[in-house]
Amino acid sequence: MKFGVFLPNGSNGYIPSAGSPVYEPTYQHNLEISLAAEKYGLDFVLSMMKFRGFGGETGYWDSCLESFTLMAGLAANTEKIGLFPSISILSQHPAVVARMIATIDDISNGRCGLNIVTGWNRPEYAQMGMWPGDEHYQSRYDYAAEYVQILQALWREGRASWDGRYFQLDDCSVLPTPNREIPLVCAGASPAGRQFVAEYADHQFVLTSEDKLVGSVADIRAKAIETKRDVGIYALFHLIVADSDQQARAEVDAIIAGADQGAISNILASADLDTNADGTAEQLKAALNQDVETGNMAFMGIPVIYGAPDTVVARIEAIVNRTGIDGMLFSWPDFVSGIERFGSEVLPALEL
Repeated sequence: MKFGVFLPNGSNGYIPSAGSPVYEPTYQHNLEISLAAEKYGLDFVLSMMKFRGFGGETGYWDSCLESFTLMAGLAANTEKIGLFPSISILSQHPAVVARMIATIDDISNGRCGLNIVTGWNRPEYAQMGMWPGDEHYQSRYDYAAEYVQILQALWREGRASWDGRYFQLDDCSVLPTPNREIPLVCAGASPAGRQFVAEYADHQFVLTSEDKLVGSVADIRAKAIETKRDVGIYALFHLIVADSDQQARAEVDAIIAGADQGAISNILASADLDTNADGTAEQLKAALNQDVETGNMAFMGIPVIYGAPDTVVARIEAIVNRTGIDGMLFSWPDFVSGIERFGSEVLPALEL
């Protein structure tokens, strides 16, 4: 089992609520989080990328530290933990990204991977004149496949020519190349997204309820057999550890009560534009009426594991044993103290 941290490089982390800490993202905060995760033996940190937030009273995600430069800074100041920046593939050419990843991998002595984000939030890209049209909702994994093939060719050979539907390269040189294969991550949840994961990703991050996670894992396993690849599956959860189950539930209830309805409305309005069935946008829309264990919008649709340490241990073990996932990616209302409690009170007691 591997455990990772979903870094809060966007304002307020992953909880659109005034009942959770409201803050601007800083490098120092993300460094403290990464060092705490490294101290307790967690395996990786992953940073997202958002070019436009969702506003509301909390200014949810209105500020976001750029993912690659953030991870380069973390690479220079950590020693062991894996590093996954995110590329929103509409925003940068694959040749540029190939060079940036090779650089971060060199800085980190071989600890850098890459999270592939196809882009469902039209306003992020339209504001920069980068939205290719609403056909992207249906074709985005074809675009991503071409993008990844170019990345891998450049990392493997240091140069590539390409005449594709979306990209043309004329003896494009990207040197130096990484000294190893760069692991790729994708959170694709739609049928097209899961097929892309099976064909190109080394890991999948899954945002869904435990019940749906069982079927999702089985589907990826079956697809990976067909593509003759090994895909690690990591589920995304919020984690709240308190002295008692009652205290943890009180923290959950405060977050629900303080939900930023303005930000949530803006998130759902953007999600409603996505015509790709059964993907992340569909899950966000469904989360409006779900309980926190399944994934409520006060928690960005991410399921919540909460309780006293022994309750959390039992819950994690039950999820892993039922679903067969390979790891978990966590978010906390307060990241540093949350990692410290997980690392000292939960992780040593897990039997996985």
